[in-house]
Amino acid sequence: MTEHSARIHSFGEATRPPTQMYVDPRFLRLADAFFELYRTPDNGGGALAVYLNGEPVLDIWAGWADRDRRWTRDTMALSFSTGKGVASTVAHRLAERGVLVYDEPVASYWPEFAAAGKQGITVRDMLTHRAGLHRVRGLVPGRRGLLDYDTVVDALAAAAPDPRRLRAPGYHAVTFGWLVAETITRATGRDFVDVVRDEIGKPLGVSDFWYRVPVDQRGRIAKLFPHIAPGGVPWELTSSVLSRVRPLRGLAEAAMPDGFDELVRDPAVHDAVMPGWNGVFTARALAKMYGAIANGGTIDGVRFLEPETIAQMGAVQTRGRDYVLRAPVNWRLGYHPVFVANRVQPRDAFGHYGVGGSGAYADPATGLSLAFVTNRMGNALTALGDLRLARLGAKAQEITARL
Repeated sequence: MTEHSARIHSFGEATRPPTQMYVDPRFLRLADAFFELYRTPDNGGGALAVYLNGEPVLDIWAGWADRDRRWTRDTMALSFSTGKGVASTVAHRLAERGVLVYDEPVASYWPEFAAAGKQGITVRDMLTHRAGLHRVRGLVPGRRGLLDYDTVVDALAAAAPDPRRLRAPGYHAVTFGWLVAETITRATGRDFVDVVRDEIGKPLGVSDFWYRVPVDQRGRIAKLFPHIAPGGVPWELTSSVLSRVRPLRGLAEAAMPDGFDELVRDPAVHDAVMPGWNGVFTARALAKMYGAIANGGTIDGVRFLEPETIAQMGAVQTRGRDYVLRAPVNWRLGYHPVFVANRVQPRDAFGHYGVGGSGAYADPATGLSLAFVTNRMGNALTALGDLRLARLGAKAQEITARL
């Protein structure tokens, strides 16, 4: 048992002090594996939260939010593509009430989207990366152009779709969030961040689902490091070279806009709405959202989603090779299957991981949800993520299987 574990008391959710970590004794080995990740400031910091059958079983944190600031209960982190799962969950809450219809054309809600032959692209296509709008590189001018929401969504509405969309999905690594957010905005007539608050934060009783972060909350955000450098090569050189290499061109087009490594550290990121990558969360908030999904749609006595909706959310929608990722992904409706560092994968689990290491998911088959956020951006292969979440997920899976 680590020194961290030795200090943790097993209070009930309602009785433990607000700054106290919580570990269900059955999950001590998972807690120990997490604490091993954060020994020095060079390791950065992070948080891990787990729900089982709608109840919290793990809520822990460790390490450094910055060189001179420890990670605390309230620290949160920019979590990149983890935010796609939250945005998708908003869409499903709306679909359950008929505000969105999966097989309705996006243009029914967003008329300008019909331009350039996109009139038949449906909400289902959009959620499963089959809209053919994966390109973010060069989409709008200037290195800070992606911060202008209106300019970006106008550019997406005017763009011609990639014809490969008719044969296979192509991961919309950055553009996904804008497509979902604008469709939701048009369908509801309300600002996307207000819809997130009302559809996710309020029913869960948790406020930490941020895309546009209030100024008074920004002191809680952990500092990301090191600079994104895939394979140890500077971002600009890597993105430029990959954009010219035919097999990898799609990845550069979808995920490597000019200046992105600098943009992720620009404070103006937190003024913008870019749900494909700029979501800021606590692990606790993410784990509770996915905890409701894993528990048949209810948590704390609140009906968050209907079981029928959850079944649709987790159903495999594509089986072909993704033309951006160059591999079959088996996309769900806004989520990917869960990958853990184990020979046996959780077949029914789904969620979304983010570049650099953060991620969260639900496994309806076991009732387990897990969320991990961190400010330490992976390893030398940052562009491909790392194995921290996969290893923590494998440990959680092993523990749950023995219960």
